[in-house]
This record gives sequence, C-alpha cells and structure tokens, in this order.
Amino acid sequence: MAFKKLSIIIPVYNEEKLIGQTIEKVMTADSSGLIKEIIVVDDGSTDGTVNNLKFEISNLKSNSNIKLQNPKFIFIEKKKNEGKGAALRDGFMKSIGDIVLVQDADLEYDPSDYPYLLEPFLKNNADVVYGSRFISDRPHRVLYFWHSIINRFLTMLSNIFTNLNLTDMETGFKVFRGDLIRKIAPNLQTKRFGFEPEITARISKIKEVKIYEVGISYAGRTYAEGKKIGLVDGIKALWEIVYFNLFTR
Repeated sequence: MAFKKLSIIIPVYNEEKLIGQTIEKVMTADSSGLIKEIIVVDDGSTDGTVNNLKFEISNLKSNSNIKLQNPKFIFIEKKKNEGKGAALRDGFMKSIGDIVLVQDADLEYDPSDYPYLLEPFLKNNADVVYGSRFISDRPHRVLYFWHSIINRFLTMLSNIFTNLNLTDMETGFKVFRGDLIRKIAPNLQTKRFGFEPEITARISKIKEVKIYEVGISYAGRTYAEGKKIGLVDGIKALWEIVYFNLFTR
C-alpha cells in the first residue's frame, strides 16, 4: 500500500503554556515525506488553551517555511470536557490520512520521533505501531519509580489477555493504518485514559494484524508541571483490561 497522508490527532485539555510549542513542533516535524493533516481536539479547556492555539496557528500559517509544507489543519472545539478517549474518537472519525498518529499536547512525547514511528509502515507494511519508552536508548527523563512499575504491570496483564508481547501498552505514542482505526473508532467506549487498554484489546482481536514496537524518547512531567493521569486511572485500567478483552468483540 502506498502511504501518502499522515493524520496527526492532538487531544488537548488545559495546556495553555505548551499548546503553541506543541503545534509548532508538530507542523515542522519530519513526516517522512507524508502530507500532514493536523487535527486538534480541544476537550473543553477552561484556561487560555483555545486562544493560544488560534494565535499560534495564525502565526505559523504566515510563516513561509511552514506554508511550503502546506499542512492541512482541523480544529474541533468541544464545549464540555469528556476525556482523552472521547477526544481521540472524534479526531479519528474526522481524519482522512492513510496513517493516523496520536500526539499528546504536553510534549512528553517528541514529534522528532515521527520517522521512527512511521518506518514500520513505510518499510514493513505495518498496521499498528506502538512507541515504547522501555526498549529505547533515546533520552528518557527519570521520574516516578512506582509509575514505571504500574505501567509494566498493566502491560503484562494486558499481554496475558491479548497474547501480545508488548513492552509498553500504556504509551501515548500509538499509530494506526487509517482505514483500520476509522473502522474501530465508532465502537470505542472509554472516554478517559482507558483508551490505551481498550484499543490494545480491540486490535489484538483482529486476525493477521501486524503490530510493531519502536523505541522512543520520553520527557515525562511531574504533577506540579501538569501531569493529569493518576492512581485512580491506573486502578480503572485493571478493570478495563479485563472487560475489553473478555466482554467485547
């Protein structure tokens, strides 16, 4: 299959300090020759995220270097906060790219890693690619020990049910063949961070699906810096792994 367009879905909630930098990095990132479609889904932000976003887009569109790349930009503004999973579902349904990539708005995941994530599609005809924080020699910020343990435990539990050998199920860098994720998207149920175990369970049930992992860099944030996922989400993930593997098709 010849891949021509890359859709980049950016769910965002209350990231007024970083959204401008995120958009700039995404728009200028190396997309391995693919035309970019950038879809930002604001999930009911209550700070200055939307104003900063519109200002940054206006500035970048007038930049001659950006203009030459001519990325298509779509903005979805939700009045009510529903969660990352709901925002991603809306973005997936709006996308038209041959490849669809999830980019968090907080820059814990670096757009400069796009070529690593796209390589399995372009060279190995992959269907799904996960960017793993745990098999990489790229820069990795040292933070919370127990977060790392919980992430590895949730990945192991997910693997037990899916029979996959992933090293990082909870990664925020997930990339999909466009037609595949758009077929799955209408059935997605989780609205918050349960997207990670749900989508992993659903793709594992697809016969002959080709899943790859690649090592990525990671610049995690502290809670003081704005990190949003917490212990409650980890506990919910336990049930979501069981539910979406055993009780959904």
